[in-house]
Amino acid sequence: MSQESAFWLDGTSIKALPLPDRSVDFGDGVFETLLLHRGHPLFLDMHFTRLGRGLKALAMPDCRPAAQRQVEQVLSTLNTASPWAVMRLSVIRAPGPRGYAPAQHQHPRILICVTPMERDCTKMSPAATLTVATIRLAAQPALAQIKHMNRLEQVLAAQQAQAEQVDECFLLDQAEQLVSVIAGNIFLVRAGELLTPLLVDCGVAGTRRRMIIEKWAPAIGLQVREARLTLPDLQSSEEVFYSNSLQTVRPVGRLGDRYWDNHDVCDALFRRYLEDLS
Repeated sequence: MSQESAFWLDGTSIKALPLPDRSVDFGDGVFETLLLHRGHPLFLDMHFTRLGRGLKALAMPDCRPAAQRQVEQVLSTLNTASPWAVMRLSVIRAPGPRGYAPAQHQHPRILICVTPMERDCTKMSPAATLTVATIRLAAQPALAQIKHMNRLEQVLAAQQAQAEQVDECFLLDQAEQLVSVIAGNIFLVRAGELLTPLLVDCGVAGTRRRMIIEKWAPAIGLQVREARLTLPDLQSSEEVFYSNSLQTVRPVGRLGDRYWDNHDVCDALFRRYLEDLS
């Protein structure tokens, strides 16, 4: 496999996305970001469960069996000499007449992109430096927890991170409550308790977040409590980290003039992830 991204649309290799396309026009679709290890997608069942929730939330046909077949087809063509790659699986509402209203009784498009990764995902990323995004996430409970394709808030926050030369941004909602980072979920360690923001109004329910809540944290003797959290809660925490599909967990080392050098829980969770790889 070359170092460039490769694309497939509905099972056929493509060089360009045919237009019109509702993901381009409206961000009308959902997607999953999967980490591939030697051609094997990690935690695929969890990704497809969330994909199903997203399709239901957007009132799109449940095309997961077709998506599963196309993922398997693409995986069978990959050269696994590169041990790590990232797959983006997108399900896009079928093109229709001009305007917002979708076409009726049409099968969604399934777009797959695979990009090799040079980073060794068996090594935990170094402690990150963060800032607080100036943009606030809009509350929309109907879209909370799913990974829909409209990501302008994250794009603006990523621009800020680039300008300030930091690794990530903490994202708050309109009520000044913690939600997430740009690409991942937040966890705080306080008084022996592991906390993560509630995701009832906005935010994405990550697959690694689910693994931490259901499996990895209990395995190291911690229970996770979902709560409404604020910046003062974060700043008074003993340890902070975030999770996502490509980094699994990454410790936070700095926010402004607040530093964290204790990453014990993050280290222990990453070891549990490595055990699942073996």
